[in-house]
Amino acid sequence: MKSAKWFSLLLAAGLSGCVGYHAGPTNGLPAGSRSVRVDYFENKTLEPRLVVAINRALKKQLQRDGTCTLESHDHADLIVAGEITEFLRNGISYQPGDVLTVKDYSLQITAHLKVTDRATGKTILEQEVTGNTVVRVGNDFTAAQRQAVPLIADHLARLATDLIVDGPWPEPPAADP
Repeated sequence: MKSAKWFSLLLAAGLSGCVGYHAGPTNGLPAGSRSVRVDYFENKTLEPRLVVAINRALKKQLQRDGTCTLESHDHADLIVAGEITEFLRNGISYQPGDVLTVKDYSLQITAHLKVTDRATGKTILEQEVTGNTVVRVGNDFTAAQRQAVPLIADHLARLATDLIVDGPWPEPPAADP
């Protein structure tokens, strides 16, 4: 008798913990109801290899999210494009007793994101998105920076994906009666 009460109490407590959880897309549309094409961004910085890292990260993040399907041709509902506007390195900590030797850098990529409805040509979303990470300077700062670029691109892609899938989507076409 006591074990049945405890079991039902534990079951109720366990199930009530998931009350606010929502599986699937968060924008109210069915998963895969929209398709997205990611174009290569234009690089306005002097730092090479940023375009490929951001393009790869954005496609991977959109696939992982699952709200929309990823298209590679002209059949996509939405077209994601943009330009990389900034690549910044800022010293955030220095060697003890030496204010000139940087120990940790904050690296940041800013991109101007533009999402267009392919059918109407209307811009749905246009916004700046910034990804960042911290890099510890070792013997080879160039190698550390090269390894950090995919991390920054992933952060930027997560933020951009949230904006794309939860942003101001156009109303889906009405079904014919």
